[in-house]
Amino acid sequence: MSTDTPTRTGFSVVTVTLGLLVAASSAPSPIFPVYEELWGIGATAVTVVFAIYAAALLVALLTIGSLSDHLGRRRVVLVALVGVLASMLVFSQADSVGWLVLGRVVQGFSTGSAIGALGAWLLDLAGPERAATAQLVNGATPPVGLMAGGLGSGLLVQFAPAPTELVYLVLAGLLVVAAVGIALTPDVVDRVPGALASLRPVVRLPAASRAAFTTYLPGFLGSWGLGGLCMGLGPSVVVGVLGIANHVAGGLVVAAVAGVGAVTGILTRHVAPARVMTLGMSALVVGPVLLAVGAEAVSTPWFFAGALVAGIGFGAGFQGALRGVLSTAPAHERAGVLAAVYVVSYLVFGVPAVVAGLLAPHVGLTAVVDGYAVLVVLAGLAGLVLGGVQRARRTATLPAQRRRQVAPDDTGAPSQS
Repeated sequence: MSTDTPTRTGFSVVTVTLGLLVAASSAPSPIFPVYEELWGIGATAVTVVFAIYAAALLVALLTIGSLSDHLGRRRVVLVALVGVLASMLVFSQADSVGWLVLGRVVQGFSTGSAIGALGAWLLDLAGPERAATAQLVNGATPPVGLMAGGLGSGLLVQFAPAPTELVYLVLAGLLVVAAVGIALTPDVVDRVPGALASLRPVVRLPAASRAAFTTYLPGFLGSWGLGGLCMGLGPSVVVGVLGIANHVAGGLVVAAVAGVGAVTGILTRHVAPARVMTLGMSALVVGPVLLAVGAEAVSTPWFFAGALVAGIGFGAGFQGALRGVLSTAPAHERAGVLAAVYVVSYLVFGVPAVVAGLLAPHVGLTAVVDGYAVLVVLAGLAGLVLGGVQRARRTATLPAQRRRQVAPDDTGAPSQS
């Protein structure tokens, strides 16, 4: 057996665990219309339940986000998995909005405690020779998880018994298997002092990553803002605006955006982050417009066409931004950088969804989709502008005789072609 076989196996286990946690976060989305029908709740309650997850996750990222840099990855991830497992059991027994809120708080905090550690663990296990692969997996796994969670949940809700229970019990079983795999995965991080100090609620973005973070910020804002629209309100729009009662269709909204996003991230893995961002931002300008047109015209083809185009923006925007920022992160601060990325991403994922839920009873779901689309389009335009400014600055700093000989590398810095 090769000496690095345990490390390679561990890389796969960590990847699957990250995808499973994200899948669990999107699984409730197709069930929201069922809760609305069973309990007589409206869009406001649904979006509060959806967004409370993001709020709890942010609290964890701001406090626990860098803890694995000090205590090791495995210990932090195992405790977090226990929390997510507990949340699945709470969901499976929920009979009111209060129980859903409790479950989402536990799930959000536990997931927030784990995702930075899991992402950094992937980089640790990959080593310098496979750093590009680890960055790709970090960017592509969340969309794959979102797709699997949304579509799998929709199928179970539509065709299996116990629509408000079975999804969560299946996920609970998978989480137990993942925990066993994590317990057997090598932790290559040595314990270092400062664990208590790391719990202070601050975002630790090293100086080396700040310029890149600013440049790529619209990628996080646009992609995850779009994710909030599709996962928080997408199934409700399918039922309430398009008039489709099939729960698989609600899951398909999530799957279309996330699935196309995952494929886009994989297909662009060898393209420089700056160029991937340009593709993503362009799609985030076009896709939301099509979504809004579909909602206004009550057109299912237009709405899902918008979801597919927006999926390109979701995948390329997040993947390009993540790769661009991670390429600047010092090895010992990776978890902190990932925590900063997810703080921004989940903030824009959750806050607009709550606002949308509060507005929906007064202005209607169609107007909410229109407003969401405007915000995502603005983020896309900002990304295109910042990318152009960055390219202009980089070109201006090069000697004239070398400008034709130098091309941007994956970090956005000049390198010999």
